[in-house]
Amino acid sequence: MSAVYKRELHAYFTTPIGYVFCAVFLALSGAVFSYTTLFSMKADVTSYFAYMIFLLVVLIPLLTMKLFSEERRSRTEQLLLTSPVSLSGMVLGKFFAAYTLFAGCMLFAFLGFFLLYFYANVKTAVLFGNLLAVLLLGAAFTAVGLFISALTENQLAAAIGTVAILLFFVLIGFVNSLIPVFWIRFILSGISLFSRFQNFTQGVFDIAAILYYLMVCAAFLFLTVRVFDKRRWG
Repeated sequence: MSAVYKRELHAYFTTPIGYVFCAVFLALSGAVFSYTTLFSMKADVTSYFAYMIFLLVVLIPLLTMKLFSEERRSRTEQLLLTSPVSLSGMVLGKFFAAYTLFAGCMLFAFLGFFLLYFYANVKTAVLFGNLLAVLLLGAAFTAVGLFISALTENQLAAAIGTVAILLFFVLIGFVNSLIPVFWIRFILSGISLFSRFQNFTQGVFDIAAILYYLMVCAAFLFLTVRVFDKRRWG
C-alpha cells in the first residue's frame, strides 16, 4: 500500500492537478472565510463550513477523477492488477494519497481561524467540531469519487458522475423536510450525509455520525475493491 500511496502522492505534483487543486482550494477557502467571518467580524464559523461542503462537492472530484480512470485510459491498469500489491492495498493507497492532499489543504486553511481569537469569543468545541465533520465528510466524498473513477476510463465522466452523486447525498438533507410521507423521509434521512453534520455545528461530537461517515467511506472502498476483483477474474 505504501508504494502506491507514495506513487500517487508524487504524481499529484508531477502533473498540474495537485497544484491546481491546492491553489483553487485555498483561494476559494480564503474568499469564503473572508466573507463569512473576517468582513462581518463574527465568531460564528458554521457558515464557512456549510459553504465548504458545497465547494468540496466540486473540488474533491478533481482529485479522484484520474485515480483509476487514467490507469484504464493509459492501459496500465493490468500492471496494477498483476503487481504484488493486494487489491485492497492498491485501493487504500490511492484513497489515502487523495485524502492526504485534501486534508492537508483543509488543515492549512483552518489555521486562519486562529485569527478570530484576537477579536471574538470563539467557541472552540464548535470550531473543532466543524473541522472534524468536514474531514469526515471529505473522506466519504473521496471514497465515492474513487469508486466512480474505477468504473470508467473517461476522467470527465468520472468527475461529473462523482459531482452528481455527492450533490444527491448532500441535497437530500435539504429537501427531506419538504416530503410529506414519513417513511420516505426516514429513508432519505438515513442516507443523507449532510443531516449528520448538524450536531457538529453545535460543538457536539456525535459518535453515531462519526461511525456513519466511516461506514460510508468503508462501503465505497469495499465496492471499489470488488470492481477490480471482478475485473481481474472477469
